Amino acid sequence: MGEIRTETITDASAWTGESLSGSDDWIEPLNNVEVDEIHAAVDHLKSKNAKLFEFTLADFPLPTLGPRLASIIDQVENGRGFAVVRGVPVKDYESDFDRLKLMYWGLAQNMGTPISQNARGDLICEVTDMGLDNKKANARGYISNSPTSWHCDSCDVVGLFCIHPAKNGGKSQLASSISIFNSILKEKPEFLEPLFNGFHYDLWGEGATGGLYELTNNRIPVFSYYEGRMSCRYNAKSILRGAVKSGNPLTDFEEAALEYVRLLAARDDIRFDMDFQQGDIQLNNNHMVLHNRTGFEDWDEAHKRRRLYRLWMNIPNGRPLAPEFADRLNTGPRGGVHVRAGAGLYAGAPKELEGKEMPL
Repeated sequence: MGEIRTETITDASAWTGESLSGSDDWIEPLNNVEVDEIHAAVDHLKSKNAKLFEFTLADFPLPTLGPRLASIIDQVENGRGFAVVRGVPVKDYESDFDRLKLMYWGLAQNMGTPISQNARGDLICEVTDMGLDNKKANARGYISNSPTSWHCDSCDVVGLFCIHPAKNGGKSQLASSISIFNSILKEKPEFLEPLFNGFHYDLWGEGATGGLYELTNNRIPVFSYYEGRMSCRYNAKSILRGAVKSGNPLTDFEEAALEYVRLLAARDDIRFDMDFQQGDIQLNNNHMVLHNRTGFEDWDEAHKRRRLYRLWMNIPNGRPLAPEFADRLNTGPRGGVHVRAGAGLYAGAPKELEGKEMPL
């Protein structure tokens, strides 16, 4: 277990929903020059017959927007921890999903290095309802219309590009993990020890071995204070499933500590709610921000159904991470999901857990 910080953190990362109420300075609207640069860069890719994932920063020139995106990423790492780039010209390409993915990949080259998100090796995941039940063991929440649970993803920054919002619902919810730490320190300091000590995570059948019972090699701290920076890793669903699969249930005290993090994230004064607009790219620093999504009702028309494109990125200015915290997927520090030939979208579950509802 690393150092347990016992002092409040007061920098820009310690925001609350109340403090952001009425503010829109987290929105980064694109101007006409920047939108024109995106169009020109997409046309440049078309002229070269560029293939998705096979081109680099040099093939997607953004002379004005590129430096601005790098500055936004710097603020996501060293400031509030999240931002929304608004006004990406989706409408001009909304019937051409392949072109939109090319655009997103090009924008990403100006922000960080994408990593694999599942055993299939997907670098851009489509977040849309595929009719799966999020409560079933090993089901992934991003392919369901059910509410998700508060969590961080396994990368420095997660980017969510809104191609089309839902008919109703699907609200994005964010909470500062730094403010959550401050609240625990003030209200329930006895919970800090188990949270800093960490837990073994279930790897959803997508670990380095592909085994359905594989857990993280390390105990991953919920809060890790290392070289002057506080970082968070929280996914109670994976922790609780890991305990079920290992046959080593958490103590009541450990479960209470995990639940208190969730309660704080959802609390009205801490939680910040926003609606996605078409053309938004939400950028969340997973070390500083927990995120969640409400359930949603979708459109009947296939082309209007809720669709986001998700990227997991490591960023060039990412903070140092403690070794036991950085290896979150048994693939090394800041590693992506281990890619296996023939892997499917749904990992399945151990026989005794098939069809069983798991805690959110």
